Amino acid sequence: MTQKKSLKTIGILTSGGDCPGMNCSIRAIVRTAIGEGIRVKGIEGGYAGIFKENIINLSISSVGNIIQRGGTILRSSRCLEFHEKSFRKKAAVILKRHGIDALVVMGGNGTFAGAHIFNQEHGIPVVGIPGTIDNDIMGTEYSIGFDTAIQTAMEAVDKIRDTAFSHNRNFLIEVMGRKSPAIALKVGVCSGAENIILNPEEEDLDQVVKDIKRGIKRGKKSSIIIVAEGEEPGLSYALQAELKEKYKIDSTVCILGHIQRGGSPTAFDRFMASKMGFMAVKALIAKNYPSVTIYKNGRVTIAPLKKCLDTKKKPKKEALELIRALSI
Repeated sequence: MTQKKSLKTIGILTSGGDCPGMNCSIRAIVRTAIGEGIRVKGIEGGYAGIFKENIINLSISSVGNIIQRGGTILRSSRCLEFHEKSFRKKAAVILKRHGIDALVVMGGNGTFAGAHIFNQEHGIPVVGIPGTIDNDIMGTEYSIGFDTAIQTAMEAVDKIRDTAFSHNRNFLIEVMGRKSPAIALKVGVCSGAENIILNPEEEDLDQVVKDIKRGIKRGKKSSIIIVAEGEEPGLSYALQAELKEKYKIDSTVCILGHIQRGGSPTAFDRFMASKMGFMAVKALIAKNYPSVTIYKNGRVTIAPLKKCLDTKKKPKKEALELIRALSI
């Protein structure tokens, strides 16, 4: 018996923080699966939606006109209950009752960790699709939503730079990413920032101050400093206070916040999300699970899910060299 005949119904859920492009993947999964004769059900509200049995049928028409929409039509949440073995057992029973044979889960590291242990305990086939603006998932060079997030942040920085120039101000602009500085690095280069602060909890501001003063000597009267948010949003205010108290430099803080998670996905995100959704269904049909769709060496492919959980992704910091070279 082939997997195509035995796989009757796929369930889709989006978990954790939303990101632009999730709807593109949902659309691709539904249309690819239905084209293969497989039914698709959407689980609303992430893993929590399983326990609440918020499970709906998805059709070709129900995913029409969503490719351009940000967020996720299935909605999302963070589900602490899924950390407990008894709740995962209950989830397996509920999925079976609804006739769901396999899961495609979209999200970040926490989503994948939950999917992996769920598969190990209950044997339910799972395929993950990396969906996080943080772009911090090990094993893949790209996560859905990242391109849109840096585009949104860059456009915001461009607007703030106009005001910085007009009022001769130094701006500390905080971008999202939690412990991952990927957004900060890309936005810093693409917006022509004078410096990037990657670790606001431990950053030595001496170099930042040197860069600001170097610009002043050349006649520059404003500066843009991009700050990675770190453990908690708002750490830029502590940096602002230190700049004032220790170095006598005034600055204005601007926290971009959740604007980076919303908005219509870019063309690149739409393409990547669509291809990953297509590949996720093909992986289930081929019995290639537990697995995850990844982008590596210029192509979308499939990798073991566990490989994305083994180690922490290390950001490429060539962007710092670029900024040092270009902000003179």
